[in-house]
Amino acid sequence: MTPTLFAHPFSSYCQKVLIALHENATRFEYRNLDGRDNPAMRELESLWPIKKFPLLVDQGRVVVEASIIIEYLQIHHSGPTRLIPEDADCALEVRKLDRFFDNYVHAPLQNIVSDRLRPVEHRDAFGVDQARKMLDRAYAWIESSMGDREWANGADFSLADCAAAPALFYADWAHPIAPSFPTLLGYRKRLLARPSFARAVEEARPYRSYFPLGAPNRD
Repeated sequence: MTPTLFAHPFSSYCQKVLIALHENATRFEYRNLDGRDNPAMRELESLWPIKKFPLLVDQGRVVVEASIIIEYLQIHHSGPTRLIPEDADCALEVRKLDRFFDNYVHAPLQNIVSDRLRPVEHRDAFGVDQARKMLDRAYAWIESSMGDREWANGADFSLADCAAAPALFYADWAHPIAPSFPTLLGYRKRLLARPSFARAVEEARPYRSYFPLGAPNRD
């Protein structure tokens, strides 16, 4: 039996899991959550009352949170691309970078986007300014830390890159990466060229009008 993924193609956290699935050509049933009154959304709520996605169902087991789903897939649906290293110390570094991209790129990005969805009278200019400053600090840290590495943790594509790809993709739309960060820009470009992420980007292309700040005419 193949696992079932409840996800939306335009969601960055869903793309994080889709990258992992595409990396290993894992067969799965895709329950697309797009659209009003979508039965898949009601089914998701029955499985996970928090109503957050992505969510994976496999042999009766419900798995939530993107990073945990990717770890679960490696254990139960492994493939040629090992996204979490076998070496314990290397695995810790990958998990650290995964949390970095989620907490210090993805989270401030979401704050900027979510603010635009609020009624004008409830927007938080100070919060958005703080989020932009956090992104600048995160960009600078990545620029200074990557060196000549091809991927986040070195030569091997990993969970950290699954997190980085959609986070940096959308963050650059909301708060553009400055030309003074050429290493980071090069890394984002390599992520976009990675077939697993390129596929996720193409699958999400029809939904670009959903981006509340306006999707740029690129990527």
